[in-house]
Amino acid sequence: MSHDPASLHARHQAVLPSWLSLYYERPLELTHGEGRHVFDADGNRYLDFFGGILTTMTAHALPEVTKAVSEQAGRIIHTSTLYLSRPMVELAERIVALSGIPDARVFFTTSGTEANDAALLLATTHRRSNQILAMRNSYHGRSFSTIGITGNQSWSPTSLSPLQTLYVHGGVRSRGPYAGLSDDAYIAACVADLEDMLQQTAGGVAALIAEPVQGVGGFTMPPDGLYAAFREVLARHGILWISDEVQTGWGRTGDHFWGWQAHDGNGPPDLLTFAKGIGNGMSVGGVVARAEVMNSLSANSISTFGGSPVTMAAGLANLNYLLEHDLQGNARRVGGLLIERLRAVSAGVGLVREVRGRGLMIGIELVRPGTDEHSPEAASLVVEAARERGLLVGKGGQGSSSLRIAPPMTLTVAEAEEGAELLADALRSVQGMTDAS
Repeated sequence: MSHDPASLHARHQAVLPSWLSLYYERPLELTHGEGRHVFDADGNRYLDFFGGILTTMTAHALPEVTKAVSEQAGRIIHTSTLYLSRPMVELAERIVALSGIPDARVFFTTSGTEANDAALLLATTHRRSNQILAMRNSYHGRSFSTIGITGNQSWSPTSLSPLQTLYVHGGVRSRGPYAGLSDDAYIAACVADLEDMLQQTAGGVAALIAEPVQGVGGFTMPPDGLYAAFREVLARHGILWISDEVQTGWGRTGDHFWGWQAHDGNGPPDLLTFAKGIGNGMSVGGVVARAEVMNSLSANSISTFGGSPVTMAAGLANLNYLLEHDLQGNARRVGGLLIERLRAVSAGVGLVREVRGRGLMIGIELVRPGTDEHSPEAASLVVEAARERGLLVGKGGQGSSSLRIAPPMTLTVAEAEEGAELLADALRSVQGMTDAS
């Protein structure tokens, strides 16, 4: 059987959906990883600045996680939630304490999509309403319910939904009708928009769901304090707040352990969802909520794979490593250096409209030089050019025109500097191609 990536690509296309998109003209088969690096089937080594979509949170092949997984797998791999599980209870205890939510309960799932799906079920059941407030340009997953509240049209293939979704301004600071305002005026305008929308809705809205930093949306974010100001309005109406921390959780933003803490006006959200990084590649997701909200389901529910002994063991080992090595502090320090370096190297590049982000979540928005028009073409070319130089980055944002940079949180200063230089070279080469054409 051939180990050639081209032949594997042909086999992929023959048996998998056409919408299961792959990066690169010649898709990569990654065969192993170590630390912040991965290797392909041809033996090429890459500095990984995307971490399998922000999921390899600590490092590739982290010995502590690998050991926990193999030891647990040697004992028992699966039991289901119908039996007591020590690893699940232990991880839930840790997450409850870290969440900041009083009298919290945790329900484990296998993905962020499923976590957000569960949060929507809880909020709509508790509030007896199917109306949901969501942010423009948002992304919350690929299930039928989460697609129905996703504001980024590139990732929402149908408008059919069991929910009535109302989209609010505020997730994208530097575009849209309020972009020219000061931060305070921006927040005031977004709050006025929210108030106006609520006056025109029939019945009580169930919840606002929001990513503190929009992930697929291109690492855009509002000014600090926006969601605190929203909370004051929501509280008056009894509306719940769901903070989607699938990408912002566990200290990735550097400044805070959770993204919601940048807006800490009225304490923690009513519900918090998480996934991706906590399992360092094992499929772990979950929702944390006040007991009153979590316990509002009147029918039975279980999770066959959520809270599996192996994934819980991985999550515990990964979380312990993250806290013991202060990876949040590392994300703040090294991420701060990386964003400054990227701003410096982008200064003379006409393709770059904006370098934005927080900690180790950095977005670079690309445009057609001399305009404000999104350039998905440039983004694709830069992703390719970076790969040729041994650097893996992601893309997303409005019009798929933003580069997404989110390395494992153990990134070193030397690796940050190396990655910034490789990306600068990729940007300059694509700029040269654009100038030539």
